[in-house]
Amino acid sequence: VETRDGLTIWEDHFYPEIIDPQSGAVLPDGQNGELVLTSLTKIGMPVIRFRTRDLTRLLPGTARSMRRMARVTGRTDDMLIIRGVNVFPSQIEEILLKQQRLAPHYVLEVSRDGHLDDLDVVVERRPEMPGPLSVAASSALAQDVERLIKGYVGVTTKVRVVEPGTVQRSQGKAVRVIDKRSKT
Repeated sequence: VETRDGLTIWEDHFYPEIIDPQSGAVLPDGQNGELVLTSLTKIGMPVIRFRTRDLTRLLPGTARSMRRMARVTGRTDDMLIIRGVNVFPSQIEEILLKQQRLAPHYVLEVSRDGHLDDLDVVVERRPEMPGPLSVAASSALAQDVERLIKGYVGVTTKVRVVEPGTVQRSQGKAVRVIDKRSKT
């Protein structure tokens, strides 16, 4: 029976598990976490509990005979932990891209104030907007985005709306996170 509800994992070759990315504890079906695979045959490369760094979830059983998983939603190596909250740059990007007055050029700056991490979002306004934003308009837009991020991601940020061309561009994959925390 074809149910079109998830990607099939060939359980005769691989044993799938979903784990908590930080603790490594196995999570029940349906919970989001990191996909871990163990190969069961010599056909694939022999691995035991290989951490894929892909974030997904195993779906509950249906008419199919093999396990299924939801689409991959992100990577654990993209994850930031800000004040105990798991933050993915893609979550913040999703909010920023919905704002008609903001360009898709942004950077997340992570810094440490004492023992707590802070997250600043620096985002450009759209170049087609006439002239620079007034201080009041820029502040109001930043506060709206801060409120949306707090509601969606669950972490307090400081948003700065800057002029077009301010955020440094890079060749290849865009650099979205600048970690300013000391490494000591």
